[in-house]
Amino acid sequence: MTLSWKDDTGSAVVEFVFVSVLLTALTLAVLQLGLALHVRNTIQDAASEGARWASLVGSSPQEGLIRTKELITTAVGEKYARDVTYATTSWQGAPAVEISVSAPLPLLGLWGLDASMEVSGHAVQEVLG
Repeated sequence: MTLSWKDDTGSAVVEFVFVSVLLTALTLAVLQLGLALHVRNTIQDAASEGARWASLVGSSPQEGLIRTKELITTAVGEKYARDVTYATTSWQGAPAVEISVSAPLPLLGLWGLDASMEVSGHAVQEVLG
């Protein structure tokens, strides 16, 4: 029995393997992108919430910093809440609080490069009177 190049016996199995490997890789890449966006949005929301907390009457920027770290630790883990800072600034002439978070961007699962993502939240400080 001689095989010729025109004989396609067994090619369906090989094609299935090639296509399934590509589809699996594409599915995992989309899931990883979704996870990275979820982590970024969660950290962004925590920074904004911390800034709002710090801007309340009777509160301090340090309390907003603590609130931000608590929210991040609860939502995505402690390693994402390591580098959280605050600063007092002004926004359109009003005193404001800015909380910045520097965290890893998840590249493989929740593992990523340290300090590869920076987000910040701002809030105008409340004033009595």
